[in-house]
Amino acid sequence: MNKIRNFFEQLRSYPSAFAGLAVIVFMVCMAIYAIIAIPYNEAVRLWRGGDNVWLETPRNASPAWTNYFRKDKLPETIVLKTTEDPSLKTVVPLGGGVSVNDMVFTFDYHYDGFPSELSMFFTSTFKSARPNVSIKWITPDGREIRLTDMSIRNSESYRISQDNSVSRRVRGLAPEVGLFADPNDPSKVNKGTYKVVVEGLVFEEGSTLDGSLVVYGQVHGMAGTDHRRRDIGVALLWGTPVALSFGLLAAVGSSLTTMLLAAAAVWFGGWVDNVIRRINEIVMILPTLPILIMVGLFYSRSIWAILGVVILLGIFGSGILTYRSMFLQVKESGYIDAARAYGASSGRIILRYMIPKVIPVLIPQFVAQVPNYVFLEATLAVLGLGDPVLPTWGKLLNDAYTNGALFTGHYYWVLEPAVLLVITGLGFAMLGFALDRIFNPRLRGL
Repeated sequence: MNKIRNFFEQLRSYPSAFAGLAVIVFMVCMAIYAIIAIPYNEAVRLWRGGDNVWLETPRNASPAWTNYFRKDKLPETIVLKTTEDPSLKTVVPLGGGVSVNDMVFTFDYHYDGFPSELSMFFTSTFKSARPNVSIKWITPDGREIRLTDMSIRNSESYRISQDNSVSRRVRGLAPEVGLFADPNDPSKVNKGTYKVVVEGLVFEEGSTLDGSLVVYGQVHGMAGTDHRRRDIGVALLWGTPVALSFGLLAAVGSSLTTMLLAAAAVWFGGWVDNVIRRINEIVMILPTLPILIMVGLFYSRSIWAILGVVILLGIFGSGILTYRSMFLQVKESGYIDAARAYGASSGRIILRYMIPKVIPVLIPQFVAQVPNYVFLEATLAVLGLGDPVLPTWGKLLNDAYTNGALFTGHYYWVLEPAVLLVITGLGFAMLGFALDRIFNPRLRGL
């Protein structure tokens, strides 16, 4: 207990250690929240889903909080559904199975920017006769603009933004601009209350008709969206447990195994030491990144396969030479001779007497190795060799690079995962450096 108390007393003299520890705790809490809030299967489904999953989110939208730093506020997404708000729909039977299903979608629009898209979605049930709808747009100043007349299948989408006939009715402007433009100055938004009136006609007894209006904004959520409408927050959240797990498992697996092998090589000597040293010399000249790229290209991109190769290469890396030199000194200690004299087994001497002596050296190195492996996993993902299933920070950067995010002004797409990578590395680095000064007296004056 005294040793633990002394350790924390020394740790108090390094504010950087507490800052690094706070960052690590924050990342761990973020990882736990991600696993609880978005279970693994749900995260995979969301990240691999297409328009059917992200039907109501805008494409390439900036984070919503960016509006706090803008003079002209960009619009957020507006979604109105008759299934969620029955007051939007009125059903009037006409007899003979025919009924009128009128829907009125009313919303206030007080943003300074135009929407990115406009869409309507309909669902219906019928036996043979499809329901018909007639849609018109009513502006705050009372102008009525006919959008379309169409028959509705079981599931139907009407992309207003892609309707050229609507564009012609609004002076050749894009529908999402022309429908919201001030008639006196098309470059400005006509702010106020808008209505979309849907006059529906159902021809069969028991048939139903429901609809929804989606006014896609230019900002969305805490993290924004990508080119496939996916919420980037999913990858940011789930990238945290993936990055921490990969870094911790790789650091633990390689560090502990390296220490055990170095201790065994020194204690047993002879052919055991020679074999381990020869393997170390071979691995030292092998390029790690090209080997991992080959594994990803020709064998598997699974994060578990990559992790296994990383640990295998890390076990016989340069660290084994450092531990070997330490264990050579420990082996000559008097208490080792005493343990051997009273008949302690080789395993007991290695595990109980040799390894505990170098644990203080292992801890700072272990902490410092974690961000190295986190960045390695992100590097492979940026190169297109990340796990094909999991959403990760590196995948976000790869998608951003592939789709030219920096060239199209979508800086958030690059900055958000990059900042998390830097913060993670900084947290472990600050804690590791402080621990190194605590466990290594020669560094305390630095």
